[in-house]
This record gives sequence, structure tokens and C-alpha cells, in this order.
Amino acid sequence: MIKLLALSFLCIPLVFAATGCAAQSTPPRSLLALSKSDHILAIIDPVTLKVLARVPVGSDPHEVIASADGKTAYVSIYGGGSLHELSVIDLVAQKPLPTIDTRPLMGPHGLTFADGKVWFSAEGSKAVGRYNPATGKFDWAMGTGQARTHMICVSSDGKKVYTTNVTAGTVSILTDSLIKPATSPTGGGPPARHDWVQTVIPVAKGSEGIDVSPDGRELWTAGADEGIISIIDIAAKKLTGKIDAKAVGANRLKFTPDGKRVLITSLRTGDLFIYDAVSHKELKRLNTGRGAAGILVDDDGARAFIGCTGDNYVAVINLKTLEVIGHIAIRGADGLAWAVRP
Repeated sequence: MIKLLALSFLCIPLVFAATGCAAQSTPPRSLLALSKSDHILAIIDPVTLKVLARVPVGSDPHEVIASADGKTAYVSIYGGGSLHELSVIDLVAQKPLPTIDTRPLMGPHGLTFADGKVWFSAEGSKAVGRYNPATGKFDWAMGTGQARTHMICVSSDGKKVYTTNVTAGTVSILTDSLIKPATSPTGGGPPARHDWVQTVIPVAKGSEGIDVSPDGRELWTAGADEGIISIIDIAAKKLTGKIDAKAVGANRLKFTPDGKRVLITSLRTGDLFIYDAVSHKELKRLNTGRGAAGILVDDDGARAFIGCTGDNYVAVINLKTLEVIGHIAIRGADGLAWAVRP
């Protein structure tokens, strides 16, 4: 009888442990949020807005992206351009994996995942790089020669890279191009070859946040110094418009999935600026909290999530009513991303 009771008591904590683990498992669709203060990646249930797990990352995390299969996250460890790591997280097991040393590319910051690879800006090296998880190697890099190459977007086929160069006040468009040498008068000549070509476009001072419209036609970026939004025609590779939004301290910029609206955060004022993408008119200016930074939008465009670094939370915005409807406690909240497992 004593032995049976002992076995019963031993079983109880095991049942609770198993139940707890199941309840906290990573859902197929999860919200990822970085804490710059605690140096962790929070895995959040986007339905309940509960933090399910906190996984340690490097010493100065800024941006996060998930792989296409939603199983792995990559975090840039920035250090103002001086550090050289990407933290890697197993999102299913909720544990850190071995870090990736980006040297000689220094100061990784902006991140995206396209064409099966991790693309990142390397501010300290005035460059961008690409890491292939399948081979565990860096397979491409290109210098911009521009000061503070900071945020990055990449086309889905990996043929076009867009970066903001904050201090230079420019946008770089890097294009994988087919170069056709001139033929000689008698014919012949060297064969055509692939090479990457850079186009540098001047934009507003301090332009940092960047996004490409869902139809791939326009690139928008907002300048922190004067709060001016610059609009680039991607096909023409030239500046076609400016909006004096007075979004001073502009930090991040994001299109809604339908391409109809553009969201801009201000690190200085904590405001979220909401613009009509066609008319270029301001729809609303909403204060979300101190240090508004990272932006993430639901696929259906119903909600936006704003990392408010100074107020230690992620603000949840209803994009239909344009109101703050909740907060998720994250100390020093900044970079945000979706992780979706098929």
C-alpha cells in the first residue's frame, strides 16, 4: 500500500509537467517579439496574446525573421554596427541553436527571409549579405558604399534587394542583372554574364524604415530628421514623390497586406501615422506609447502590432477602428515577425 501511494505521488508532478508543456507549445502561427532589455525572443500566441516562451538571444537584439517553414527564427545582434552574430532559435523546441558568426560582415541589423535564404544588412561593413541554411554557409555579399546600410527588403525570387542607408540619406536597389557586352564590328565577343548592379537613389535625411508595396511597384521610406516620406517607382528606379508627413523620428514603415494603407512609427513621439497609399493623405495619427518602433500586421489587415521600446510593451491596434485595444508586456520591445508552420 505504501509503495502504491508513493508511486501515485510520483505520477502527479509528471502529469502537471506534461500538461504544462502541451499548453505552452508553439502554435502553427505565432507572433515573435524581441526584448532588447532582457535579451530574449518572446514567442506569443496571437489569439490570446499570451507569451508562451522566452528564449535567450545575443546581447543587443534588434530585428527578427522566421524561416519559410516557421520552424526557425534568426535574430540580428547589432551593437551599433560593431557586433557580428545572428542568434538562431528552434521555435518548435523553444530553445537556442548555435549562433552564426557573420564576420567579416559587421553589425547585422535588417533581416528578411526570401528564396530559402536569410538576407541581412551589415551596417558596420556598408554591405548586405546572404546566408544559406541548407549549406550552413554565406553564399553572397555586396557592398553598398553607403553610410549606415540599415533595413532591408528582398523580392521573393531573390533577384532584387532594397536597403535604406540612414546617414547617407539614400536607398540602394541591388539587382541581379544579365550584362550583355558590346559586340565587336566583326561580330563575336564575350558571352553575356550575370552580375549585381547597384542604383543609389537620394531620399529624405535619416530614412530608415522601408517597405515595398504588395504589388511590387513602389518603395516607401520615411526620414527621421524631417519626417518626410519618400516614394520610389521601382521599375523606373527613381524618386517619384514626397509627402511632408512631419513624422519626425520616423523609425519603421509597413504596408498593410492589401496595399491600401501605410503605417509609420515614430521612435521620438510614439505616434503611429496611418496613410492612404493612393491619395497620400494622412488617415489618422495615433499615440501608441514611448519609442514606437517595430511594426507587424495581421495577414487579414485586422490588427497591427507596434513595439514600444520605452514603455516596455507591444501595443495592439485595431486597424478597423484605428484604436489601441491591448498591450503585451515585453521589456524594451522592438523587432517583430510572424512564424507560420504549414
